[in-house]
Amino acid sequence: MNLFDLTGKTAVVIGGNSTLGGAMCVGLGGHGADVAVVGRNQEKTEAVCERIKEAGGRAKAFQADATSEADLKRVLEEIKAWTGRVDILMNCPGKNASTPFFELTMEEWDSIMEVNLKSVVLACQVFGRHMVEAGQGGSIINISSVSSDPPLSRVFTYSASKAGVNSVTKYLAREFAPAKVRVNAIIPGFFPAEQNRKILSEDRVESIMRHTPMNRFGNAEELQGAAVFLASEQASSFVTGALLRVDGGFGSVTI
Repeated sequence: MNLFDLTGKTAVVIGGNSTLGGAMCVGLGGHGADVAVVGRNQEKTEAVCERIKEAGGRAKAFQADATSEADLKRVLEEIKAWTGRVDILMNCPGKNASTPFFELTMEEWDSIMEVNLKSVVLACQVFGRHMVEAGQGGSIINISSVSSDPPLSRVFTYSASKAGVNSVTKYLAREFAPAKVRVNAIIPGFFPAEQNRKILSEDRVESIMRHTPMNRFGNAEELQGAAVFLASEQASSFVTGALLRVDGGFGSVTI
């Protein structure tokens, strides 16, 4: 059990008030981490904190726009005032749209790229710099998607943004390794959540099930193990630059 003990560690989860982010927050808190839940909607963020506390963990809500460098810098200082340190950073913001390619506007492209990719880069700059300069090592966990490689139909911009997350993850794994800050990504399969329910039509669901050997959607709680594993310096001390699939086998099927 000591392999997965996060006691004394501070985990910052940006977008932690989302369906998947919230579940992973509860997992981290349940294994001893102090969880700083960061989101734009304060009510939803506070609700996740309550779930963590009910599970026996310690948490605090912080309000910020993940695409604002100023907000992230402010929140970093607030978290340092709370626990004095940052050991784990998880980037969970997500935005999607099913706009056909020829109907895509640059406004929509910019909006999705800002939330899905720019926010990751900014958080890794702000919190990553703190972790590198602190000299205590740490773990950064980005949330990618099965649409990152190969890209899925109907979600062009989302797929491109998540491919960018994979690239950023591998680049920073190399960049931050001398400071013992590990950078990895989780690639979730299909987990029904607010951002993808609108594109889960009946024919889409049938297609997904045909390509998922386990023949079901994932439950958000099934991401907790991967999150805790990558967060733990004992359990994953030699793991960096990895893209860890939690997809029910989706990535292993071709025809």
